Amino acid sequence: MKILAVHPSPLMYTKVFLRLEPLGLEMVADSARRLGHSVRLIDLQVETHQDFYRMLETWRPDVVAFGLNYLANVPEVVDLAKDTKDRLPNCFVCIGGHSASFTARDLLTHGEGKIDCVLRGEGESGFPKLLEAIEHDRDSVHKVPGAVTMDGEGPPPTFVANLDDVSPARDLVRYRRKYFLGTLDPCASIEFTRGCPWDCSFCSAWTFYGRSYRVMSPEKIVEDLSRIREPGIFIVDDVAFIQDKHGFEIGEAIARRGIKKEYYLETRGDVLLRNKDVFRFWKSLGMEYMFLGVEAIDEDGLALFRKRVSLSKNFEALEFARSLGINVAINIIADPDWDRDRFETIRKWCLEIPEIVNISVNTPYPGTETWHTESRKLTTRDYRLFDIQHAVLPTRLPLPEFYKELVKTQQVLNMKHLGWEALKGTAGIVFRHLMRGQTNFLKSLWKFNSVFNPELQLADHRRPVKYEMSLPPERTDQKIKPQSLYVHEVRERKPRALDEATERFVDESRMGTWQEA
Repeated sequence: MKILAVHPSPLMYTKVFLRLEPLGLEMVADSARRLGHSVRLIDLQVETHQDFYRMLETWRPDVVAFGLNYLANVPEVVDLAKDTKDRLPNCFVCIGGHSASFTARDLLTHGEGKIDCVLRGEGESGFPKLLEAIEHDRDSVHKVPGAVTMDGEGPPPTFVANLDDVSPARDLVRYRRKYFLGTLDPCASIEFTRGCPWDCSFCSAWTFYGRSYRVMSPEKIVEDLSRIREPGIFIVDDVAFIQDKHGFEIGEAIARRGIKKEYYLETRGDVLLRNKDVFRFWKSLGMEYMFLGVEAIDEDGLALFRKRVSLSKNFEALEFARSLGINVAINIIADPDWDRDRFETIRKWCLEIPEIVNISVNTPYPGTETWHTESRKLTTRDYRLFDIQHAVLPTRLPLPEFYKELVKTQQVLNMKHLGWEALKGTAGIVFRHLMRGQTNFLKSLWKFNSVFNPELQLADHRRPVKYEMSLPPERTDQKIKPQSLYVHEVRERKPRALDEATERFVDESRMGTWQEA
């Protein structure tokens, strides 16, 4: 069969600071190609809807599979899915991905019979089974693990048996030089581990994977890394180097192969402090950038987001990262309850520290605990506004003032790290990029004001709403059972590849009020 994999358009934040290759979709595409199918991939971050329609007309795929990782892309994906069915009535249209896994029934409703299936869970496991059903017995599609259709729902999705068995089909992406992350231009993405053993209330990474944590072997990782031509590498793990042993083994394998890259990774402050030696080692390998999810700068704020990392530990982690000479980006979650004084306090703090500070808005997402506790307060159910840059909960300040204060606070990032001032400090980097024909980072330096604009954000609230997400059922009990949030059912700790000491560390640094089945 001819299969077209589709990644949707960029979101607000990605128009300025980064544009990442569709790694997950590449892996799903490879799983289909291994079965002998003819596979193509189009990434609408760098191509257009007209390119997509042209491919439908000229290639006429048998299956069109949309990747839907971000909630704000739902309306676009639904409309494209409907257009696909209208143009190719016999084509099988399906949607998968992180956000699709939590909104499957809504997607089918919005699709009005033109979306054949939503596939929940890991695509590399479920998609080959779905293709087999499509090819040999379409009436059995609803029996595929993870499949949700208008005719019924299959068993729970299954995990890939071994992460070493999955590989990204990077060659299917037609414009690889369009991907970047800050000054890493161009930049490829790679996966070392999958899942997160913590349980932060605002996050759906752990609920998708059922708090499982699995690792790829160093040999598999280095094999993949050796084939990547881009000089910049984004390690996509939710929390990098939870276990120092695994981090050392990967690093030592990289050193033996003599691979030279620049790396960007994300981790927690307590993990950084616990495993200082492995981060020192990775600095010597080329780790130049690190993202730390601080989330809040006061004890009350940290408790609100259930991060058992003390305020002093977060600052200690920042100091350690500085001592390594690593460029650190941190995220602060702006609560809709903030007033002008709170915004001003955050602005002053952001100006006092050398780190890159990103301000995002507290947003309850399907699949998170806060979705079940806060969704009844929502002021909108427009998917497009669920991008951590819009307020979807009631704000203490009038909404125009909230956005004005928010963008004023985000401007700290613009003043410190973008525009002409940033160009002065990165002139050498920009020159080297231009010598290679790379302009992504240079162009991003002046995009901030055209994207982050209070008037534009307010206008987004006034747009007609075509699709609205459903609210979760009203709760009858006081406590939420974590298993009720899981996409992948995990009933034991076996899927967590953690040693006993790390398991204890994780348990001590999470809320600890939920008991696993």
